[in-house]
Amino acid sequence: MRLDKGVTRQDPHPTLSAAIALQPELAARAAEMEDARRLPADLAAKLAEAGLFRMVTPFEYGGLECSPIQIVNAVEAVAEANASAGWCVMIGATTAMNAAYMSPEMAKQVYDDPLTITGGVFAPMGKAIVDGDDYIVTGRWQWGSGSANCTWLCGGAMLFEDGQMKMLPSGRPDARMMVFPASETELHDTWHVMGLKGTGSGDISVEGIRVPKSRSVSLVTDIPHVSGALYKFPAFGLLSLGVAATALGNAKGALNTFIELGSIKKSQGSRKTLGERGVIQAETAELMAKFRAARAYLYDEIDQTWDVAQHSDEIPVERRAALRMACTHMVRTGADICRSLYDMGGGAALFEASDLQRRFRDAHAMTQHIVTAPATWELTGRLLFGLETDASMI
Repeated sequence: MRLDKGVTRQDPHPTLSAAIALQPELAARAAEMEDARRLPADLAAKLAEAGLFRMVTPFEYGGLECSPIQIVNAVEAVAEANASAGWCVMIGATTAMNAAYMSPEMAKQVYDDPLTITGGVFAPMGKAIVDGDDYIVTGRWQWGSGSANCTWLCGGAMLFEDGQMKMLPSGRPDARMMVFPASETELHDTWHVMGLKGTGSGDISVEGIRVPKSRSVSLVTDIPHVSGALYKFPAFGLLSLGVAATALGNAKGALNTFIELGSIKKSQGSRKTLGERGVIQAETAELMAKFRAARAYLYDEIDQTWDVAQHSDEIPVERRAALRMACTHMVRTGADICRSLYDMGGGAALFEASDLQRRFRDAHAMTQHIVTAPATWELTGRLLFGLETDASMI
């Protein structure tokens, strides 16, 4: 029995149907993507035509401005077929949050083409020197997922003026994401990894390029120029949701694969299939319960946070932290499920042709993302104890 295609508390968005329609091809080309270590250009084009990279783009710039649960449903469906493809969709879609913070003139320039794909890295690994109305930007960023298919890229950069690093009132360095044409970057073939091999997450670098101040954004200090509830939703919470949705789809795919495998595979010397063995039945049922519990927890926190975003101008830090905990829980539970299924798959799961070993590797690659890494527990735990905490990244 396969898992359902996605439980929604709102009307399904057309992007979900489009993602489901692409699942057979995405699954069939998983090995090709791993060999190429990137999302093939033709697949990226099909995902773009389906609107999957425009789920977070504001209506006024031709975007779909989906609700958070609709975004999760679509990313989950892509990742159910192919986690690397789901990751690329997640990065491209959530990067478009920049459009809400950028000057309207620049946002139209970047997002005018409905097939535009954007990507980049939030981490402030670059340096931006103030020069009148521009920044002179130099930097190199790791983890540039999907960059080979992007028209525009962005990278976080520390701001410098008159030779001094600019600081925020909080005492943190002032940093902004610089948005620049992909043609002005150099992409470095550094993506030689264990999991999410098909994401093409190599390094991006620029050297002394000029970026207008109006084409830079800060998700920490800037106020969105558009008024939709999606842009009241916590920006880092939305990114965390994307990672969690990919983990959700990957775990769902792993469970489906194992159930299909268990219906036909027999251990050496046994007349019973895996699915006919009591210990396997019990373990699979327990893993299914863990999956459904983690998904229900995630969906409930999304619903609560979205309700606040629709009816309030500000989302309390406690609510943002609750959402982040659910995202981290989903990612780490997904990895635990994939590890257990890999173990139960036996020697057959060891081979590269096995979907279970790919799911195992991809799940554990996701656990390394900063927004759902173990440090998230400490950050949110401080808030639970009422301790003073820098919550700007929650």
